[in-house]
Amino acid sequence: MASGSAEIPIDEGYEDEPDGSSMFEDASRMSLVSTLRNYRVENNRKYHTYRDGSYWVPHDDEAVRLDIIAHHLFLLTFNDKLHLAPLKAPKKVIDIGTGIGIWASDFADLYPDAEVIGTDLSPIQSVPQPPNLRFETDDACSEWVYPTDHFDYIHVRLLYASIADWPAFYKECYDHLAPGGYLEHAEISPILKSDDGSTDIDEAYHHQGRLAIESARNFGKQINIQPHLKDMITKAGFVDVKEVVYKWPLGEWAQDPRLKDIGRWNAHHWTQGIEPWSLRLLTQYMGWTVEEVKAFAAKIRTSVLNRKYHAYQPVAVVVARKPL
Repeated sequence: MASGSAEIPIDEGYEDEPDGSSMFEDASRMSLVSTLRNYRVENNRKYHTYRDGSYWVPHDDEAVRLDIIAHHLFLLTFNDKLHLAPLKAPKKVIDIGTGIGIWASDFADLYPDAEVIGTDLSPIQSVPQPPNLRFETDDACSEWVYPTDHFDYIHVRLLYASIADWPAFYKECYDHLAPGGYLEHAEISPILKSDDGSTDIDEAYHHQGRLAIESARNFGKQINIQPHLKDMITKAGFVDVKEVVYKWPLGEWAQDPRLKDIGRWNAHHWTQGIEPWSLRLLTQYMGWTVEEVKAFAAKIRTSVLNRKYHAYQPVAVVVARKPL
């Protein structure tokens, strides 16, 4: 697995194939049962109504598919492990921003003696629910209702552009962890990079990065928190703070078979996700029309499938412990 600083060797034969020739031609036909309950329609997409307007991604069937893809990407990255924290026998566990609950469900199966809670603003949990798992609709930006010094393990993943006050959020994590308990936080950067400079010549990629930061700022949130995780968690008082930075290729251009597989899935993540990720931020906070967003998403999809670009996303995972 490529670390954050190591260059990814490029598969020299990759550019000779037609653009996007092997990338999930039939994946958009996946059928998933929706369990949405409370929602409102905006730009023909469904959004949750609890704390209405505080989150930027729809919670419809497409969101369910994207959650499954993201979970698979992390499993590939972690060699089929669910976490990097050195857990032994956790008893009280909470998954903040659980989404459809797929990580929480897998974790509860792996640790049947643990009491696992999955929380989210949107009640879209649609996975098998083991007896030791429960889902709660809750806002992690509010004061937490759980006892202090309570959890053995707090799991956080993909909350970028979701938290307005990160120091306050980490204080809640710190206060509600039991002494010696672990926090694990994983985030991807929405800003695409390349080791060979191939993405520097692509106008769509440059535009995407700038728009992501500016629209999220107008939304009142920070979207590119991946580079700042370790520093913020350290400042919150945690100890034994360890960070691992990975690279997720965008497309099958990497020489390494595992990175090629990650790149295939990540390309699907982006081609399916760029429009729903962009709709609310660009229409409400940048003044775009829906048609302009769709045209922008189409340009990004074209760039993703262009075999001459060797883009990747930095992915940071920070594991830290509350002092004894």
